[in-house]
Amino acid sequence: MHNMAEKDSDTVTLINEKSELKVPPLYKILLLNDDFTPMDFVVDVLKIFFAMNQEQATQVMLKVHTEGAAVCGVYPSDIASTKVHQVVEFARSNQHPLRCVMEEN
Repeated sequence: MHNMAEKDSDTVTLINEKSELKVPPLYKILLLNDDFTPMDFVVDVLKIFFAMNQEQATQVMLKVHTEGAAVCGVYPSDIASTKVHQVVEFARSNQHPLRCVMEEN
């Protein structure tokens, strides 16, 4: 009996390790507060790039404003880096210093 229990726990461990390896690391995308970017622009960014509705976008924008930063979404690395780049480019093209960063979840 004792050996069977050990064997079962080994099997479980292997399955867990495999499933962890298959999942790519996820990254949080954060918008950072600044004193220059208009609130309406931040709301637009959240709606355009993070598929939020007006209410969700307003809540996240207020969190950025009051807490200094807020998470806009969690994505695999390549999608996260693309979104960060798009947001920063969009902000710069509109002459706003909005900062957008990603960090491992």
